[in-house]
Amino acid sequence: MAGQGAGTGAGWRGAVVGALGPGAWWRRRGAWRDVGPHLVTAWRRSLEFRTVALTVVLAGVGASIIATSISVSISANLYDQRRDQVQSESQRATILAQSIFDSATATEDADQVELDSLQNEAQSTILGSTSSPGGTSIAILRTPGQSTAQTVQDIASPDFPGAELTPELRERVASDTGALSMQPVALPRADGGSVPGIVVGSTLQVPTAGQYELYLVYDLSDAATTLALMQRTLALGSLALVVLIGVITYVVARTVVRPVRVAAETSQAIAAGDLDQRIPEKGQDVVATLGRSFNGMADGMQRQISQLAELSRVQQRFVSDVSHELRTPLTTIRLAGDVLYDQRGSFTPSTARTAELLHAQVDRFELLLADLLEISRFDAGAVELDVESTTVATLVEDGVAEFEPLAAEAGSVVSIDARGGYLEAEVDPRRLRRILRNLLGNAIEHGEGRPIEVEVDSDAESVAVAVRDHGVGMRQGDVERVFDRFWRADPSRRRTIGGTGLGLAISLEDAVLHGGRLEVWSRLGEGSRFVVTLPRVAGAATTSSPLAVVPRDADDLAGHDSEPWAGALPEATATRPAPDGHEEVRRARP
Repeated sequence: MAGQGAGTGAGWRGAVVGALGPGAWWRRRGAWRDVGPHLVTAWRRSLEFRTVALTVVLAGVGASIIATSISVSISANLYDQRRDQVQSESQRATILAQSIFDSATATEDADQVELDSLQNEAQSTILGSTSSPGGTSIAILRTPGQSTAQTVQDIASPDFPGAELTPELRERVASDTGALSMQPVALPRADGGSVPGIVVGSTLQVPTAGQYELYLVYDLSDAATTLALMQRTLALGSLALVVLIGVITYVVARTVVRPVRVAAETSQAIAAGDLDQRIPEKGQDVVATLGRSFNGMADGMQRQISQLAELSRVQQRFVSDVSHELRTPLTTIRLAGDVLYDQRGSFTPSTARTAELLHAQVDRFELLLADLLEISRFDAGAVELDVESTTVATLVEDGVAEFEPLAAEAGSVVSIDARGGYLEAEVDPRRLRRILRNLLGNAIEHGEGRPIEVEVDSDAESVAVAVRDHGVGMRQGDVERVFDRFWRADPSRRRTIGGTGLGLAISLEDAVLHGGRLEVWSRLGEGSRFVVTLPRVAGAATTSSPLAVVPRDADDLAGHDSEPWAGALPEATATRPAPDGHEEVRRARP
């Protein structure tokens, strides 16, 4: 039978393991480990959960305190009542037994048989006078150390727990103070357990036999059962009360929080651009007043946004229209200027110089119109990428070759350091060339004739190009505005290349359009470093750059945090003061 049971158990365990699959038990245990983080998340995000949890916990603590107090009070009262009953019965039994011995005709010449008869009569009387629900055990024991002519044999009930009598109790009883002595004991049960009980001791004076100790053992299991039932009732009642409070709190919290949740969802929708969302207005309470106030605020904000959007559209249309309208007279001016410029050799020196100035300013005017049209397209969201797989290093080499004469004229030497194993990327070549032209032109313009370093590097995710000059550099306030339109770090500084003031702003827009970013580091008197980072795959995001924004020769930043600060667009770009008060790192990303 044992073997059969073991085999059945093994088969059952095997079937369960097979059904769950290997490691299912550990996976289930692992699932329990996720409960903590989920509870923390719910605590942080859900006002209802937080309210219900706090209420249930506090109600549980309060109910536990009240239930414990009631249990202790009832237990004490029940014990006192039972103790008084035991004392009363024990006192009565002692008096009855002593009266039997006192009324006996036994004398010093009484025989042993008569003393034994008195003892049996006293035992019967004692047992008949007690009414313990669990039964009473009795023992009559001779006090040690006596010398008498006769003795009475010690008697005890079969279930009397003699081993539970402590020497201290026997000493107190033997001292014959006239008071009852009590001691709690554990009474064994037939099933191997135990029940609470109490032993009450007193003294009896037996004629010619000396002093004897009377011990009565009372079973208190009825009181323990009553107390356990009461405690279970209190526990179940407290649990039911806590659950009821939790349900009520959930209903109330849900009723109160629902309008708040609707307001939060509505505000999120408005923030996302859905300006037509409104909070339902019901009733006349404070929540309804909040809804009406919120809707009024949303209406006013929508009107303001609509007006600003319309003003922005008018402004964009004005710039676009003016740019287009200026092309026709500019073309005529260009033709007339080219004729004058070609014939400047036959003019007087002052007239020839005027023709040259006219030709140069017409060129700059054309560039300005082209940049204004491009900016207006960005503002209108009407730009698209013409992506193709391109070797970025080749574009960089072409751009550097284009600017070499201008760099040589300024006294600067441009060097290229192309490295990395993934130099091809899906980019718009025209826009990347424009970014490179703007960065190279800016470096030559402010490089003070010093070397200019161009770096190209890439990884599996992105490709980056850095342009570093060692010229005048910029102050912190200048770095914060370097991507602003028509902004110049030094308005009194003469332009040598003839830029329009929109180059870096357009470059930033081109980088953001690719899903990349344009970053700048600069230190006054030590030059600037611009780094453009683009994803190698069109539509992907860039999380890091193969090239650091802070150059390797920036020794003053050793031991400081050299990571660039980031922002979404120039007007929202975050900045920080540099350690020396003159240096700033700035990042612009989508």
